[in-house]
Amino acid sequence: MSKVRESPAATGGAAAILLRYLQDQNRPHSAQDAFGNLQREHGLGKTAVVKALEQLAQQGKIREKAYGKQKIYFPDQDQFPTVSDSELKALDNEISELSSKVQTLQQSCRHMESELKDLNGSMTTPEMIKEIEELKKDCASYTEKLERIKSAANHVTPEEKEKVYNEKKLYCKEWRRRKRMVATFIMNTG
Repeated sequence: MSKVRESPAATGGAAAILLRYLQDQNRPHSAQDAFGNLQREHGLGKTAVVKALEQLAQQGKIREKAYGKQKIYFPDQDQFPTVSDSELKALDNEISELSSKVQTLQQSCRHMESELKDLNGSMTTPEMIKEIEELKKDCASYTEKLERIKSAANHVTPEEKEKVYNEKKLYCKEWRRRKRMVATFIMNTG
């Protein structure tokens, strides 16, 4: 026979789990919050969580406060030692020091991430050497092409260039005139 695993809710362990959880967290939780946080770890169902929270509240181990239909559960604060004003101020100072330290570290981290991004985006020395060689080859081929063009004997003089442009204008003008004539003829005969 295989063993049947009993759920913590069936053995009454749900209340103990919830009490320990609420005391460890020491902050208010709704039944939905407690269910969401403990469901994965302990496999507690929502009904079991609600019943266990209500049972703990009736026993006085935790406090319950209702806001309309919503109920909030939190540990009884009387069980925790009272803290003096000087201890609170010391804790506040420690919190502010740690907060400033966190901000400094976050800023340093952002700076380092930015520097890393820049370094990852730049080329390495072997890549740069290869790129320089390719650019030198391109430059040499362009220089050679320029020399061939300069040494060619069939240069076009500005007068020849002007003559060709004028002939083009004349032919375009004549073509437009003939096109208008044909269009006019077609409209008149149509």
